[in-house]
Amino acid sequence: MNKKREIICICCPRGCHLQVDPENDYNVTGNACPNGAAYGKEELTHPTRILTSTVRAEGGRYPRCPVKTAQAVPKEKIVQVMAALDGVTLHTPIRTGQVVLTDVCGTGVDVVATRDL
Repeated sequence: MNKKREIICICCPRGCHLQVDPENDYNVTGNACPNGAAYGKEELTHPTRILTSTVRAEGGRYPRCPVKTAQAVPKEKIVQVMAALDGVTLHTPIRTGQVVLTDVCGTGVDVVATRDL
């Protein structure tokens, strides 16, 4: 029985329908570029995502400040990262790129502000 998985590539707007074969060293077909092949293999072996959210902000015009992870975090850590962000309150002034959390949840990835407040 063939256990190929079909996923849609998100590397570019083309949205290639990839077929990934875990029984054949995660061989990827259906990709229009090399990025799709790398994405297909990574998505089945170690999926990651860049996480965007907001945190509380005090002393400024807006009550929340948008943030994102500086790099992709493992998909299985997203709930933990969101819980960590829930406990953060920033105080103005806040600058774009300012580190909000260092090494969030032991991922080695920082969370940074994405707006000046």
